[in-house]
Amino acid sequence: MDFIRDFLPIPEKKFEGTLGRTTAESKPDKPVIITPPEGAPNVVIVLLDDVGFGASDVFGGPVPMPALRHVADEGLRYNQFHTTALCSPTRAALLTGRNHHSAHFGAISEIAVGYPGYDSVIPKSKVTVAEILKGNGYNTAWFGKNHITPMWETSPAGPFDRWPTGLGFERFYGFMGGEASQWEPSLLDQTTPINPNVGKENYHLTEDMANQTISWIRNQKTSAPDKPFMIYFAPGATHAPHHAPEEWIEKFKGQFDQGWDGLRGEIFERQLAAGVIPEGTTNTPRPDSIPSWEAYPDEYKPVAARLMEVYAGFLAHTDYHVGRIIEAIKDLDQWENTIFMYIVGDNGASAEGTVHGTWSAPSMQNGYPEDPEWLLEHMESFGSAEAENHFNVGWAWALDAPFQWTKQVASHFGGTRNAMAVSWPVGISDAGGLRTQFHHVIDIVPTILDAANIPAPERVNGVTQEPLEGVSMLYSFDDPQKASNHRTQYFEILANRAIYHEGWVAACFHGRVPWERSADLPIGGPQEVWELYHIDDDFSQSSNLAEEYPEKLAELQKLFDEEAWKYDVYPLSGETTSRSLPIHRPSLIAKQTKFTYYPENVHMPELAIVNMKNRSFEMTAYLEIPEGGAEGVVICQGGNMAGWSLYVEENKPVYAYNWLGHEMYLVGSDRELPSGLVSLKVDFAYDGGGLGMGGTATLFINGEQVAEGRIEKTVPFVFSMSGETMDVGIDTGAPAGPYHHLFPFTGTIKKVEIEVGTVLAGLPEDKLNDLLGAGLAHAAMASQ
Repeated sequence: MDFIRDFLPIPEKKFEGTLGRTTAESKPDKPVIITPPEGAPNVVIVLLDDVGFGASDVFGGPVPMPALRHVADEGLRYNQFHTTALCSPTRAALLTGRNHHSAHFGAISEIAVGYPGYDSVIPKSKVTVAEILKGNGYNTAWFGKNHITPMWETSPAGPFDRWPTGLGFERFYGFMGGEASQWEPSLLDQTTPINPNVGKENYHLTEDMANQTISWIRNQKTSAPDKPFMIYFAPGATHAPHHAPEEWIEKFKGQFDQGWDGLRGEIFERQLAAGVIPEGTTNTPRPDSIPSWEAYPDEYKPVAARLMEVYAGFLAHTDYHVGRIIEAIKDLDQWENTIFMYIVGDNGASAEGTVHGTWSAPSMQNGYPEDPEWLLEHMESFGSAEAENHFNVGWAWALDAPFQWTKQVASHFGGTRNAMAVSWPVGISDAGGLRTQFHHVIDIVPTILDAANIPAPERVNGVTQEPLEGVSMLYSFDDPQKASNHRTQYFEILANRAIYHEGWVAACFHGRVPWERSADLPIGGPQEVWELYHIDDDFSQSSNLAEEYPEKLAELQKLFDEEAWKYDVYPLSGETTSRSLPIHRPSLIAKQTKFTYYPENVHMPELAIVNMKNRSFEMTAYLEIPEGGAEGVVICQGGNMAGWSLYVEENKPVYAYNWLGHEMYLVGSDRELPSGLVSLKVDFAYDGGGLGMGGTATLFINGEQVAEGRIEKTVPFVFSMSGETMDVGIDTGAPAGPYHHLFPFTGTIKKVEIEVGTVLAGLPEDKLNDLLGAGLAHAAMASQ
């Protein structure tokens, strides 16, 4: 049957039988199952996280990735494929086929602000490829990282229309934020929170997601053998924390003792030999802000090398599980007509781990670089559940060979050029070929629709759709010599910006290096210098031609301005610190100062609950203690790298504050809890004077003070970006306090009431202005 596919959902078929008073006088007409066009392929998109162009051996790197090589050998490699330089923006662009600002994701969801290009609300007029394919008869599934749902919509109250299950995916198994522990993740099965690691020895998230993907494919093909599927597999690897099984890490022991300068040189030579970069390419020099390996202190080189070994093991382990998915598709005889797109990173390698690397990810996320002596003392825990490690800046630069810069830096290809391979046996005849056409992540949706012979719909669910902004890459499958049909592309992340047009690139690095949390740098300030590259002759952006061709530079600057207005890139901002504060985003609880939580409240996301940071608060738990006493967690937030917990041990209450995994402050009572109804209160008096200051915690039982203690430092911005949550009656993730996993409360929790102070950071409005930037203080105070 021919379907009208321009409007989704496809209109229901009209009844064409006849109706009589009895079945003998009637003729039935069965409903019609909507099917895609004949021959429409299965679709698999694999999107890895934070992987440099030169990380994989398929593109000259040090990490063997046989699954990627299999896809490339049976299909094509692309050496001019681009992302946006950051997580959420790339993912929004990938799934919608629109530029990231056009999809309202000019930055990650945690720093969304109230401008069209940055508010993190994907418009209904720009639906995902999954919504289109589902409406045309596909089954759709998403496994892994989300990071494109507005933060204020991630609580158990939803709304759920911008969760994966509301974006066209019939199946979702994964996590909502930007990163997750691979050992102890907080996951969602559809919209239900789960902890799949509990009770499972040697659990690892990547393996779990591969298992779930394989099971779903088998179930889908058993139930609907002729119905194609679309899978989006986004494991979150290799984003920090870099967690990998020990046996995978040990495969790389001793392989990085030459340091990052040596590694980058080796990658470059292999890239030339493999032909993935053209002859004459320059290996761009190391920035002055990154120390040379020779100058790096000898005592810390073993730490740095170990961090890179862990990362390499993580990447190799991830590719192994992608290979298991490929084998499962082959076992079902589905491989020949599966278009398998393997995108090796949502941006370049991450330099967010600081010069010396990181043991505790929240330390760098809150602006506290760790002492390398601490890393030296804790290097045995790298890769395990006891750490949330991230490698040194130097390794990120090495893995982005031969390009300048890294993740976040959208002005240069170290941030935006990612390796990509695509296989489709029935659609690609030049197996093992290399493609050099310029393409961008927004081209994935048009390519899929082109391959499936499905039009981009004019209207979906009654909403008129805006045009796709990418172009199909299908022409390049057949012709390696044909000129790219992607002629113009802007780039912008955190004021790092560039414009590509017909072989030329104008680029402007804003000035803040990615391993610094913030810098007060003006847009258009003296630190900004526009550069000009002719990348048809200069693959790695090594020769700045701005002085030689000022008119060409001016032409491209004008084009950037036009594209920026067209796609809602303005207003530009390189700020991250103040934008992370919740004052910039809607909230269902913004005006509240009093909150009540119950035992049902577990897996509560950090950005959707009471904010107790940088202020005083009172927290009172109403308990019933059985005869013989009780133990366990009453309420907690965060995990082993940062957080707090009110718990009972040997029937004595304790308030624990975990400062970035480095210091554990304990305020505990020598007095046991009485049996029966009990009120247990923590009164925290914040010192004030700024963000992240200390305070005094006082513990009360039934109104009587039983303990008091100092908490010298507090966490200013975020306890966890790896999915640790607030829980009542249990600790569902990594333990926030010094106790065993889960540690469920053995008494009865009636409720927990929290009242927070109304003065942020203990500062008056004028001082807040100095701290946060002019104009933010009033908004901060008004929204709390």
